[in-house]
Amino acid sequence: MDYKDYYKILGVSKTATQDEVKKAFRKLAVKYHPDKNPGDKKAEEKFKEANEANEVLSDVEKRKKYDELGENWNSYQQHGGNGNFDWGRWSSQGQQRQNRNQSEEFFGGGGNFSDFFESIFGGRGGDARGPGQRSTRPTRGQDLQAEMEITLEDSYNGATKQITLNGQKLNMNLKPGVYDGMVLRMKGKGGTGMNGGEPGDLHITFKLAKHLSLEVKGNDLYLEQPLDLYTAVLGGKMEIKIFSKTLKMPIPAGTDSGKTFRLNGLGMPFYGKADVRGDAYVKMKIVVPKDLNDEEKELFKKLSEIRKV
Repeated sequence: MDYKDYYKILGVSKTATQDEVKKAFRKLAVKYHPDKNPGDKKAEEKFKEANEANEVLSDVEKRKKYDELGENWNSYQQHGGNGNFDWGRWSSQGQQRQNRNQSEEFFGGGGNFSDFFESIFGGRGGDARGPGQRSTRPTRGQDLQAEMEITLEDSYNGATKQITLNGQKLNMNLKPGVYDGMVLRMKGKGGTGMNGGEPGDLHITFKLAKHLSLEVKGNDLYLEQPLDLYTAVLGGKMEIKIFSKTLKMPIPAGTDSGKTFRLNGLGMPFYGKADVRGDAYVKMKIVVPKDLNDEEKELFKKLSEIRKV
């Protein structure tokens, strides 16, 4: 049985932080996910390897055991994984197969973990009594990871979303201000615990879908607003709408194209502080009138002659 270098699989150093491990795994999971690579056996294998490596390196106890085993792997090989080898130091006191299968089902990867993993952390690994035996001590369920894309409008106003996990529909009430890359934890919604152990948690990373006319920078909103030539020249009021909020903004006479106005407090809300918001920046884009009739053309000619005097 070959030794698996989980650090190499995820492309991180042995001193990598939990956050670095998490980011590396998400990157590989997105790249090799079966839904993005239908029928690609090589990508499927890469996905399973990354999932297995994350299973170990994202868990403090598993990672500690794995690091210790790595330093003693030669001894393990010499004893063939049994015999006089002190198996109790390496065998599973962590997640059992049920939880790992839930993780795989959630990601859509399916399939089993490697023999290397099974012999150390589950299945044939058993507990400290030796290979083939199972632990009876309570074990906490596996934490699961998921991603969800929401609209900018849902982030602005808050929303109720639903996610399906292992056939169970879970409702989430999102406060206004969910930002791109934000991670929310649903306590107790992860893998099932073993032997009476508490369930793990579900960690959901949110992605904001691109908006057709609005751009987010921090908690500020940026938009480009068409401005008719007459209002730009003479001044007036323009109706600005940002999601459900509408206001009439005064436009000074002689406003140039590219002029940007700041609207205080009309940006994105700060998560958990619905009354605190960023600002909105409105950039004017003058629209030249098209399809002028003869009378309009004549008036523009007269205006042009007046300006030349």
